[in-house]
Amino acid sequence: MKITVFCGSSSGKEDIYVQEAKNFGALLVKSGHSLVYGGGSVGIMGAIADSVLQNQGDVLGVIPRSLEEKELAHRGVQELHVVRDMHERKALMASSCDAFVALPGGIGTLEEIFEAWTWAQLGYHKKPIAFLDINGYYTKLFSFLEHMKEEGFVAPNLLAMAIFESDQEKLLERLSSYIPPSPKWK
Repeated sequence: MKITVFCGSSSGKEDIYVQEAKNFGALLVKSGHSLVYGGGSVGIMGAIADSVLQNQGDVLGVIPRSLEEKELAHRGVQELHVVRDMHERKALMASSCDAFVALPGGIGTLEEIFEAWTWAQLGYHKKPIAFLDINGYYTKLFSFLEHMKEEGFVAPNLLAMAIFESDQEKLLERLSSYIPPSPKWK
């Protein structure tokens, strides 16, 4: 399976974020998966790409020209696409993968995973969407999404589309066995 990973171009405050990104990269390769990601060589992005490469896995990076220097494009990946803009980046990453996973990151990470999730809601794809909850990073987000559901702004089946998991192996198992819920709006 080709897995698109959205994650931070920074490393975060705690060392566990980088370490778990490296662990996830190694697990991807061990499990026979390849990485599709944002093409950077820094932060969590660089850590997961380096880990996949060190474990002899395949990496496809996609980076907009405007971020090529800022995020220090990773020149060691097997395939690096430098594209015009973020729209082209996300479209290429989406068309190149079988699943989406968010590791810790900032606003860009959330925007990317939520757009992929919205595309699933609209029926543009049936690929699984997952959040790897490292060190409780996404716990408050999960709570807020539950609140949105309780308040009637997120349909239960839409929330059921996403996989929230703190165990990396379980996350990969759930991606592999994912069956998309029926598309209903309420």
